[in-house]
Parts: sequence; structure tokens; C-alpha cells
Amino acid sequence: MTTAPTRVPQVWVDADACPGPVKEILFRAADRAHVPIVLVANQWLRTPGSRFVRAMQVQVGFDAADDAIAERAGPGDLVVTQDIPLASRVLANGAEAINPRGERFTADNIAERLSVRNFMEELRGAGVQTGGPAAFNARDRQAFANQLDGWIAKRRS
Repeated sequence: MTTAPTRVPQVWVDADACPGPVKEILFRAADRAHVPIVLVANQWLRTPGSRFVRAMQVQVGFDAADDAIAERAGPGDLVVTQDIPLASRVLANGAEAINPRGERFTADNIAERLSVRNFMEELRGAGVQTGGPAAFNARDRQAFANQLDGWIAKRRS
């Protein structure tokens, strides 16, 4: 009887809109903790010369990167994305999801986050100026690094 190879948990990054400081944190963590990181984008990405970091370029198209991540991310994986619908999809697959500010998407909060996102989209569609997110700052970087470290620690236990 043969056994299936053990699936190694990895980090999938929705890289088109991922802030540079978050990518740097991920690159350092990949080498330090030997965690496979896959950056998925519809454009060519420069990655460091690490055996733990790779880029996956997908075709240009609406949600092409999201679809590629959702098809591949599974139990034990971590997905880094600002895209709430993508987070919902990967949670349904058993993966974990956080945004670049270190906020976790969970089964308990994803429905509310989708509702707020859809409401804000309706407002923008009606011409209401809703403003954008606050500038990415040191506190956001630290929160992200803390969440990533927690995922890595859990993966090792």
C-alpha cells in the first residue's frame, strides 16, 4: 500500500496589490523558517534568490490571480490578500487568510466583511466618495509580522 505524499503548508500571496514591506517580511520568513511562499500575479515579479520563494504569473484577466490561488490553497495553507471574496473562497477550502495589515479573515467575520465590502461598492457605484484605506504604516507591518509568526509557530507544532 502506498501513501500519498505529505502536503507541505505554504503561503499564497495575492501579489498584485501586496505592499512591498509585506513581501520583504515574507521573503525573510521563508528563508528563516523554510516556508514555501508563492507570489501570484498577472505580471512578472522579481523574487529573491531563495529556494523557498517563487512567483507564478497568470494570464491577465479579471480575478485570474484570485482563481489560481483559490484552486490551489488548501488546509494548512495561509493566503495573504486584501481581496475579501478571495479570502472567503480560500476559507471555504480550509486555508487561513490574513490581509497585509495583519487582520485575520475567519469563518466568524467573513460574512460581515463581505456585506460591508458590497455596501461600500454600491455607494461608490452611486457616486458617493467613500475615501480609501489609511496609509500602510509601521503598526500594520508589525501586526502582519506577528500573524505570520503565529502561523509559522502553529505549523511547527
